[in-house]
Amino acid sequence: MKNFGKCLVSLVAAGSAVAAYATEKGVIINHLGVNNTLVRVTGEGKYLVMPVQESIDDAAVNILVDGKLERTIYVRLAKSKVDYTVPLDLTPYKGHDVVLNVVTSQSRSNIREAVNDACWSNFCVTNTFSTDNREKFRPAYHHTPLYGWMNDPNGMVYKDGEWHLYYQWNPYGSKWQNMTWGHSSSKDLLSWNHHPAAIEPNGLGAVFSGSCAIDKENTAGFGSDAIVALYTSAATSQVQSMAWSTDNGETFNIYPGNPVITLDSEARDPNMFRNPYTGKWSLMLAHALEHEMLVYSSDDLKNWTLESAFGKGLGAQGGVWECPDLFELEVEGTGEKKWMLICNLNPGGPFGGSAAQYFIGDFNGKTFIPDTDAEGKVPTKWMDFGKDHYATVSWSDAPENRRTVIGWMSNWQYAAEVPTTQFRSANTLPRDISLFRASDGQIYVKTAPAPEVSNLRDKLLRKTSATTGKNPKRFALPEANSGICEINVDIDAKKSKSVTLELSNRLGENVIMTYDPAGDTLSFDRRNSGIVDFSQDFPAVTVAPAMSGSNRISLRIFIDRSSIEVFDNNGRFVMTNLVFPNEPYSTLSVSSDGKAQLTSLQIHSLKATTL
Repeated sequence: MKNFGKCLVSLVAAGSAVAAYATEKGVIINHLGVNNTLVRVTGEGKYLVMPVQESIDDAAVNILVDGKLERTIYVRLAKSKVDYTVPLDLTPYKGHDVVLNVVTSQSRSNIREAVNDACWSNFCVTNTFSTDNREKFRPAYHHTPLYGWMNDPNGMVYKDGEWHLYYQWNPYGSKWQNMTWGHSSSKDLLSWNHHPAAIEPNGLGAVFSGSCAIDKENTAGFGSDAIVALYTSAATSQVQSMAWSTDNGETFNIYPGNPVITLDSEARDPNMFRNPYTGKWSLMLAHALEHEMLVYSSDDLKNWTLESAFGKGLGAQGGVWECPDLFELEVEGTGEKKWMLICNLNPGGPFGGSAAQYFIGDFNGKTFIPDTDAEGKVPTKWMDFGKDHYATVSWSDAPENRRTVIGWMSNWQYAAEVPTTQFRSANTLPRDISLFRASDGQIYVKTAPAPEVSNLRDKLLRKTSATTGKNPKRFALPEANSGICEINVDIDAKKSKSVTLELSNRLGENVIMTYDPAGDTLSFDRRNSGIVDFSQDFPAVTVAPAMSGSNRISLRIFIDRSSIEVFDNNGRFVMTNLVFPNEPYSTLSVSSDGKAQLTSLQIHSLKATTL
């Protein structure tokens, strides 16, 4: 990993004794007033390191190159203390004069007070920037950015043996701002290579979510097999823009004819695919405040025709609709094919805040017709029954006709307040989805960890069976890699009223999962899971319908340093929840209200794949 360079700061004579600072190698600081400062880059180096204090409002940092405004970024420049630093890449400006014209909103009575801000003595030009992990809650095997804020995954595409994951990223802080497409790639969905930013803000605005697809037939004219991206440019208004890549998604060219779709109302997150039935491109666009999805078609990815709208008054309507995805899947064991439309919304989730709902139906290239229940109503269905699963979308062009999805593992209620600093947010485990018809006649999504996830397993630490009762059976969890592990458990509740699985540590912190055979549900209680006081919305109990049809349940539980994902082993539900224990959970306890049987229990330690 890279390490920080050192900067020495000294006072330099200027028109005012407090008006200018210079570093031995790096920058000259000129204070122009209580809210305006110039930072002149004088040293040679790859990065300008900028100090951040998260409790401070954003400063507008106008980057001038040879006297011309190149772009504006927003950074919470430190006032009283430095929480962490972020890098500005100076490589594109080598050989040019670079000045930062900084405008802050901090209240100061005079320039002498402004001079004392912690940021000015901590700017630094250096050739290195550390991305070494310094945090206990960074996941050991989930994808995270090297540093900075991350939210929605977007633009995901599979090409030439690599899974490309683009994501909403702030390179200049660990809270939402400066939306950019970050980029990581993987050959196995487990170990991720981090690349430079793929698409950055420009004159049309920040870069919001979107999608990528391989233009195999060169319909857009950028070349056969070019990766084409559609995304939302967001400034005063939201419009849809295009970019393309001819180097397997490493760099993108911005289409000079942008925007390609405009509306007189807020719309975002275009998701397109090549429709094999129509020979055209189909696109779903979130008409966010109208709580609907717009359907478009195109021959060339540049000119789009609005075909229809779907969703008004249907499904969950408690928040804005975002991040759509539409694809066809086979209903397991039938040969029947149906279309699944993912519709993420915030707020309005089943347990508060953001969540991912979906609809099953038919699509003819112009309209989406949802299935109805026995009463003729369109049911609301959820992809995940935890609080921390949002913005879920799938990889395009995945191999072997797989439909593999990944989500943002957080919730807009508290995402900016979770107890991490260097970075914020991770992605869920990659999941393969299909459809199944349940006993109620409805078609639901079936969710399983991607097959590659099994390669995380290290050692089988426990394999047993047991009879349970009111006195808990206790099993030690691994200590390696901060206690990360996978638990597989098959439960026959027999005549017991409930079966409880408790994860606990020596501090008395715990997560309690309870299987209710009569109600056919599994609940997840994280109210005493560790650090929970950063948000009133974080302590919570979530509940999933088991849809088992019997007194038996089979679970696959993945524990990382700050998350737990519970999959029904038959794929009928999944539950994703963040946890922040002060110490790793060290014990699994199983008890039941009446006799029950653990027909099988396996505990695997897992290998760390991240920092």
